[in-house]
Amino acid sequence: MLLLVACAARASEITFELPDNAKQCFYEEIVQGTKCTLEFQVITGGHYDVDCRLEGPDGAVLYKEMKKQYDSFTFTASKNGTYKFCFSNEFSTFTHKTVYFDFQMESACVSIHEALKSVIDYQTHFRLREAQGRSRAEDLNSRVAYWSIGEAIILLVVSIGQVFLLKSFFSDKRTMTIRVGS
Repeated sequence: MLLLVACAARASEITFELPDNAKQCFYEEIVQGTKCTLEFQVITGGHYDVDCRLEGPDGAVLYKEMKKQYDSFTFTASKNGTYKFCFSNEFSTFTHKTVYFDFQMESACVSIHEALKSVIDYQTHFRLREAQGRSRAEDLNSRVAYWSIGEAIILLVVSIGQVFLLKSFFSDKRTMTIRVGS
């Protein structure tokens, strides 16, 4: 578990590996009235989906989504305390995931800061999409390579088989005839 320490206005961006059949939780100390945004996206693994859950200091569930690839949730803290958000891959028995999340807390931010943060968020989104696309392309490339090797082996075996078959048509087969008494 990881404890993120909070200030007046800040953001935490983390990319982490979420093993199969596992759950990872993060904790944030938040002051009442603070506006918070949780954004997440699965970068690699399986069907690119995880479960996400956000709980208040009293254990009340503020946000819960199942098998989502990406999402964003904004809320205002109703009370002081430690808020908990968890990512779960417990439904997957053999595929680990790489998850990126961005947790932002605002109290009195300037509009310029918000605009710059928006630009940074767009850049991050496009970088993640590029990483996801690259991962899919590399996976497809390896599948094509294995398929090509398989086809080459099959072609070689069939060619050798045809050579022996054609050779057998033209080989001199001597048949022995035995004459019985003349």
